[in-house]
Amino acid sequence: MDLSNCPECGEIYIKSKFREVCEKCWREEEAAYDTVYKFMRKRENRAATMLQVVESTGVSEVLILKFIKNGKLQITQFPNLGYPCDKCGKIIRTGKLCEGCASEILEDLKNHEREEEFKQKMNSHKATYFTRNK
Repeated sequence: MDLSNCPECGEIYIKSKFREVCEKCWREEEAAYDTVYKFMRKRENRAATMLQVVESTGVSEVLILKFIKNGKLQITQFPNLGYPCDKCGKIIRTGKLCEGCASEILEDLKNHEREEEFKQKMNSHKATYFTRNK
């Protein structure tokens, strides 16, 4: 545990792996979560988009995304909610990357492996010359 400044209000608090903000801000986040959860729990609001949730609850999109990433809001129950891909920002529902970015990274890895194999092959085929002593 470390002493740190709260990223929200700047107050000093003891940072732990369970809390990223001070006690006061944590309580505010919990109240915001309760507001969002109560809104989303209603049957008519389950298909709400992120914009509709933000407008109806007054809770910021950043905080709602934090609830989703922390697993507090399970988006499997809410078909129109998602979070941005870590690379391109496209809205996704699982993982950290969209399919396009994941495919691009895999292709880059394959190309890198091919280049490394080619380099090793070229290094192993270096010509060695011997002289004969008479």
